[in-house]
Amino acid sequence: MWIFDSGYRGWVELWAKKGPKSIEESRIACPRSFYLHLKDPHPHWEMLEALEGLYGAEECRFQTVYGPREGYRVFAGRGVAEKIERQTRFQAELYNVNVRMDQRFLAERGGFPCSYPRESRFAHSFPVPLSRLEMKVQGNPSLDRSVCSLVVDDGRRRVLEGPEKAVLEDLFELVKSANPDVILFPQADLWTGLMEARARHYGLEVTFSRSGRFRKLDSRPYWSYGKVNHKHAALIPEGRILIDTEKSFTYREGGLAGVLLASRLSGLCPNLTSRFTPGTLISSYEVYEALARGMAVPFRKRDPERVRDLAELKAADRGGMIFQPRPGVYEKVHQLDFTSLYPTIIVNYNLSPETVAQPAQCRGFLSTILEPLLNLRIETKRLKKSQPEMKGLDAVLKWMLVTCFGYTGYRNAKFGQIEVHEHITGISRDLLLQVKDIAEDMGLEVLHGIVDCLWVRGGPASGFKEAVERETGILTEAESYHWIAFLPMSDGSGAYNRYFGRLSDGQVKVRGVAARRGDTPPYVRRMQMEMLQALAGAEDLTSLAQREEQMRSIGQRYILELPGASPEEMVIRRRVSRLSYTRRCAEGSAVEAFRRRKIQVAPGMEIGYVVRDGRRWSVETEWDARDFDIGYYRTLAEKAWKEVAFVFEWQREKRRDAV
Repeated sequence: MWIFDSGYRGWVELWAKKGPKSIEESRIACPRSFYLHLKDPHPHWEMLEALEGLYGAEECRFQTVYGPREGYRVFAGRGVAEKIERQTRFQAELYNVNVRMDQRFLAERGGFPCSYPRESRFAHSFPVPLSRLEMKVQGNPSLDRSVCSLVVDDGRRRVLEGPEKAVLEDLFELVKSANPDVILFPQADLWTGLMEARARHYGLEVTFSRSGRFRKLDSRPYWSYGKVNHKHAALIPEGRILIDTEKSFTYREGGLAGVLLASRLSGLCPNLTSRFTPGTLISSYEVYEALARGMAVPFRKRDPERVRDLAELKAADRGGMIFQPRPGVYEKVHQLDFTSLYPTIIVNYNLSPETVAQPAQCRGFLSTILEPLLNLRIETKRLKKSQPEMKGLDAVLKWMLVTCFGYTGYRNAKFGQIEVHEHITGISRDLLLQVKDIAEDMGLEVLHGIVDCLWVRGGPASGFKEAVERETGILTEAESYHWIAFLPMSDGSGAYNRYFGRLSDGQVKVRGVAARRGDTPPYVRRMQMEMLQALAGAEDLTSLAQREEQMRSIGQRYILELPGASPEEMVIRRRVSRLSYTRRCAEGSAVEAFRRRKIQVAPGMEIGYVVRDGRRWSVETEWDARDFDIGYYRTLAEKAWKEVAFVFEWQREKRRDAV
């Protein structure tokens, strides 16, 4: 059996492929239960007797990350667990309360989704016996309230057009007859809800679900790396995988194989892994590993940060190390990046909540479970150079491992602890200083460094790379530049994350400038990328200086053609963090424009708008804009030009200083 969907409705439901066209649905009895530990159970004997009589409770011994606990197994769900918390004034320790029952069922039996029996979860190649259907609705789900035109492709391309009822009827019949295992559908989570409502209106059967039932995910805002994001509501079919190819981060990074790999690792069905963030995926992976090892998962964190004096806190909580660059353009530069630095530190230094104080006593939970994941990432990173299909898997693993560090300090992480977070950053600072010393001992000049990356100028990179890996025990990746420009901040000091340069293979690498920012209008992005691509032809600073007139010509051409440009190329995309603003600004005006259009906006949603008047912050939605403020967009274009023109200004200053 090859399990590709799962759920829980009082029993575990599993959908599996048994042959090319054979689907089997299994239902297995699996009552909910959780573990309860009380430091002193005697004052709560009446509650324990009531639990035993009403739900069933039995004395037991269970394992946690901090060791064994004596307690009770209670055969009830979250509602009862929360009542126990309140009745014991939150003295009760509860475990396995809010884990997904289908994930728990598979983990406790040594199984996982998207695999045949006896496969390794950590294999980079695996069979995918799934049939696919791709579809796309013509229109915008935020504006169009009807479905009158769509394209369906299951190996044969069809265009369905006409009255909405006929189009939906033909679509549902086509899905039923093709019976695909996977539907790839851009904007699926917005369109599916609309289609389901319209189908009910017409009395049609929605055949996206093989059982006729849907599970629902509610819309919600969430914070990620200091920014608020928004997750749309979703109707998830049973017995079939439905992927929103436009909104799914995991699909965009790793394709279908990346979604399935995340499912194998986390123990969750692909319908969920395609909709979850990397942080939720790594958290689910940790939960699966705990359950598979017979370890109970805490309901609430019970290991708060210990009390420390100010001096100790100041010494520990310092974050990553940064060497600020001097603004300028440099030749023969090498960039050395550690491969998955923070996860490697967790593994190599045995960091975990239960070992952080005494790392040598035993192998920690986090370091143990991250090691195979890290090894898999190292393997896919190596293979993607010769096997392009590994690139997506490597990207999914990269983001899961990136977020595993953040979750060690997240206040609600099941297996996080702030001291672990601080130890990781402390070790990383020492490592970067060690690498800096290695570089300088080899006669290299350190130009810039940021957490897990160092830029040096001087001799060949190969010897430096070998020395760093030998001394630190951590794998690295090196890139060499013919030249690189580190840009200044507004106060003249060097920016940490804004640079561009020509790599040794002739490609241009760009970070932090207008062409890389998500809120840059397409017109301005296209202008700057054209200039940067032209600069990529310069192999040294002399030929770089000779390209100034060419750059100026490109910039002037875009400025002159700006009045005749399409408003579509002036769309600015930003995520709104709130819905009310105390001062006049573009985002506030954009929210009002969307409201006038009767389009619901929620915090974290990405919206697109065009500025009609930059002085009064008059804007239109991206669909309604017919003109734009030429002066406002000229200013944006000039800023983008100045970022590139820095290489010429800096060279002129150097020549003046030399005189």
